[in-house]
Order: sequence, then structure tokens, then C-alpha cells
Amino acid sequence: MEFDFGALRRMDRSKLIISTIVPRPIGLVTSISDDGVVNAAPYSFFNGMSSEPPLVVLGLERYGHAMNKDTGDNIVANGEFVVNLVSEQMADAMNITAITFPPEVDELAKAGLTAMDSKRIKPPYIAESPVAFECVATEILDVGEQNQIVVGEVLHMHIDDKYVDTEKMYIDTPALNLIGRMHGGGWYARTTDLFELNRIPLEDWDAQETAPEKGDAA
Repeated sequence: MEFDFGALRRMDRSKLIISTIVPRPIGLVTSISDDGVVNAAPYSFFNGMSSEPPLVVLGLERYGHAMNKDTGDNIVANGEFVVNLVSEQMADAMNITAITFPPEVDELAKAGLTAMDSKRIKPPYIAESPVAFECVATEILDVGEQNQIVVGEVLHMHIDDKYVDTEKMYIDTPALNLIGRMHGGGWYARTTDLFELNRIPLEDWDAQETAPEKGDAA
């Protein structure tokens, strides 16, 4: 089957993309309005893009008249946001923040999540999140009529002490128990089903290529 994206409806393109690009990490983004109202909304068009400089990217989509528009408006207004990663323990609370509450509603309060003062920026981070990144927007791109792409530089990272060995800069990633977004309206994935596949050094590959096959004469 072949799909010409230029000939498809927006919703059909969306279905194809979100059903195939999986799993996607979830960024539960906290931002703050000029009036001091905190907003929280989850986004799975999110990922880390660079370590030098440390950059994350958000894809902010609006469906219908105004879904989740507060995040984009707040970032445009003050250029600051926090990406809070989502553990399985936070899944139900994260889902509550996805409800299209009016702009004046504090989603964190509705979800029973705890706002904590950030170190470098105004928007709070979420205490229950195992990892949170304080960010400033370096690029905000309007893409089409209903989309924004935000590139953010990470200024500060919060992580629970129990997950990190600061001497080795080792993170116990499996212990974070993060979840990812899958397909359809409500499917998610755990990060507990792992397998290890180490990268092959070029010299090992070259040695394998030139090694005599079994049975060849010595």
C-alpha cells in the first residue's frame, strides 16, 4: 500500500504517523501565563535532539478550535517551559492533564500533582516526575495553520537522587519506569521489556569480513 500524503486529509495523515512512529516519549509540559496561571499538558511529539547544546523539541498540535493551545501561547509569551518525563505511576495523573480544561484551570491541581519551584525559570516542575528539564525556547516555528515546533535549550535538570550515581554520571534508566505513547486513542507502552544490542566497532566488522569461512583451507 502506498500513501501520497499530499492527497490525504489531515486526520488520515495523523493516524498513519502516530500509528507507526512508536513508541514516542511523553513530555508533560508545564508552562505559565503572564497572569501566573500554570498550565500542564502532555505531548508525545517530543524528543531530545542534541547534547551540545542540550536541546529538546516539541511538536504542538491543535485539533479543533483550541485544544492544548495554552502551552504554545505561554511559551510564545515568555519563552520558558519544563518537560517532565512520565513514569507509569504518573500515567493516570498525566491523562487528567490532557483534558481540555479552560485556560484558568490548574491542571496540576486537578491531577493531584505537586508543583515545585524551578531553579532557573518561572514555570514549575512536577515533584512526582522522576526527571524534569527546565528549558528556554530558542526557536518557535509556526508550521501550517495549527502547528508549532518549539526547540528548547535545557538549562537545568531535576532527577531523584535514587536514580543517579553522580560520581559516574550513571542513570538507572530502567528504574525510572517511564512510559511511551503508542497507537490509537489510548495505548501506551512500558519500558520494561528490553533487549541489548551493542554497536559493532568498525575494526570488528572488518575482521569478520576478512576472516576465512569455516571449512576453508588454512
